[in-house]
Amino acid sequence: MTASVATAPGGTAGAALSVLPGVLRRALGWADAHRSGFVLPSDVLEPHTEVNRTLKPLGELAQLCTTIRRSTAPHTPEHGTAGDLITFAWDQVHAGDLLLELLRGEPFAAYPYEIYAAFAGYGLRNEGFERLAGTLSATRGWAHTEQQANRELGLINSERRVGTAPHADAGDVLARTWLGGLSEPWMFEGPSGYALTHTVFHITDWCCEPERMPADMDAYLRAWLPPWIDGCLESRQWDLTGELLAVAAALPGPPPTDLLDAVWPALATAQAPSGAVPETGPTVQAASPGDARPGPGAEPDPYPFLACYHSTLVTAFAAALSLKRLTAHRADAAAAVTGAAAV
Repeated sequence: MTASVATAPGGTAGAALSVLPGVLRRALGWADAHRSGFVLPSDVLEPHTEVNRTLKPLGELAQLCTTIRRSTAPHTPEHGTAGDLITFAWDQVHAGDLLLELLRGEPFAAYPYEIYAAFAGYGLRNEGFERLAGTLSATRGWAHTEQQANRELGLINSERRVGTAPHADAGDVLARTWLGGLSEPWMFEGPSGYALTHTVFHITDWCCEPERMPADMDAYLRAWLPPWIDGCLESRQWDLTGELLAVAAALPGPPPTDLLDAVWPALATAQAPSGAVPETGPTVQAASPGDARPGPGAEPDPYPFLACYHSTLVTAFAAALSLKRLTAHRADAAAAVTGAAAV
């Protein structure tokens, strides 16, 4: 049986912190070693090019590395690697000019805007893109584009990042999401799971502003994340497990240390020696998660790029967030003990 929250190895206080630095280092190292998989083809602007195999991976690399960069200390190698990968992705889109061409060709599409917003959140800007985006976002068609509520929240957050006025009220849209409605927890399954994780990502600006999360959603997630993650581990849904761990690390207030200590050692066992984490299914079993293992390139990569790039990036993203929150929580607890002893 796959390890679950109830049976995960470790689960003791500090278990997450014991594995997180290695998990983050290996996952981000895998992404760095596999830059060729994110390179855009020369025909990326042609109608036949598959966005999900080209621009989507690159946009996700930029977005998740932006949060990793914001969540890691400036002196760490991971901080530098995340910044290098964002610069690489910006070069791939020709400093935004390629995204401007996409927007000209598909003015009704949101994805060029959302990819650009990932870079804008890091401070990388393209004047021509923003001028055209400002014109388009003021149209009736833009304001009335029909899409799922959690996707609309993503566009609203992108508008906020770019600096244009949101086309709709975020609170009204949030109320229409699966998570915003505090849906019956037993209705949780794969699509609703991804919808709720992205709802959290969008309202918290990719987990960097937890204070934006409403109190009722915070309480709901603290109550139901453990059984949901347990089910994901049982069914070996590694990608969704990583996204739910990112949500757990984005809750306002104290982090759910018991949950993180129980789950991170279990997810660490799914990571191959190369650093890769598959989206679903059986994994290449490595040594115990706390062991020092060789970095990317020292071991053969066991998974095709498209079968593991997203889950590996998500693992790095969730690991950086969890490491930041748990380290700060431990420091706060130590300071409180020191202060109490001094009284």
